[in-house]
Amino acid sequence: MGACGKMKAKENPLDLNDPSLQKATFAGGCFWCMEGPFEQLKGVAKVLSGYTGGSKENPSYEEVSAGKTGHVEAIEVFYHPSQVSYEELLEVFWRNIDPTDSEGQFVDKGSQYKTAIFYHNEEQKKLAEESKKKLAQSGKYSKPLVTPILAAQTFYPAEDYHQGYYKTHPFQYRFYKMNSGREQFIEKVWGKEDLKKKLSPLQYKVTQEAGTEPPFQNEYWDNHREGIYVDVVTGKPLFSSTDKFDSGTGWPSFSKPLDATQILSEEDRKFGMIRTEVRSKGGSHLGHVFPDGPTPTGNRYCINSASLRFIPKEDLAKEGYGDYLSLFDRKSKTRE
Repeated sequence: MGACGKMKAKENPLDLNDPSLQKATFAGGCFWCMEGPFEQLKGVAKVLSGYTGGSKENPSYEEVSAGKTGHVEAIEVFYHPSQVSYEELLEVFWRNIDPTDSEGQFVDKGSQYKTAIFYHNEEQKKLAEESKKKLAQSGKYSKPLVTPILAAQTFYPAEDYHQGYYKTHPFQYRFYKMNSGREQFIEKVWGKEDLKKKLSPLQYKVTQEAGTEPPFQNEYWDNHREGIYVDVVTGKPLFSSTDKFDSGTGWPSFSKPLDATQILSEEDRKFGMIRTEVRSKGGSHLGHVFPDGPTPTGNRYCINSASLRFIPKEDLAKEGYGDYLSLFDRKSKTRE
């Protein structure tokens, strides 16, 4: 993990001695990757990157990263317990590490990158032990959990250029996180579970298990409003109301995709039929395409409403899809 230029100090710094704040300390390997997930939580006031668990006072990054001091890279989380619980912090911690790795974390190996939970009182210790036991019994991992639960020790804030690194150096951070293997591991272990929380049971069944919703009993089959349809999982644009037509089948039908690069097709031989399945580039099952559509394409993309989210024309700019407003300007000019 490399170091970059120093960032400017913030004005009006938060009072970390505020009695309404409580403190949690976690070691999860590279501290760059641990700040963001916690700072996004409502109720978290501040996250500091630093070093703890070692013998030397005020160690430098160079000393810790060389494994000479016994410290681990860690974060200190200052939070309002009335808004976010310690249990919730523990869940975020487990979801961002590999608790079965005794050698470090992902591409970073060495004692300085090992994981740990550092408790500040007996209640935190109890909750951490219960959380670890519950995760171990979940069957999510085939190997034992090796993350220790230890009493908090002196925490030394890291150098300024490490603080908020994911915000001050977003490109370098994203490059590091992707190439470290952390992001791929998190997606593999937790991705499906997160989707089950994000999606309705029908949306999950359709997009992840190639299910089919009932005809004439779905959200968009009879929708005539102007707008675009995006992947319910990734938000990528898939279809436009300008290409939507009434096929009489009871499902939303389109003559062509809005962005062909976002659509994948493959042969589907299930149920004794030979059809062409269409999926989003993000991997979601959408429906099927048939060669019985209107001119000029001759195609009918028969799509499940549950795989889509509709964004009306008037909300396109607000939701970040302003580039597609021109579709409807052209339609209006054609009518004139």
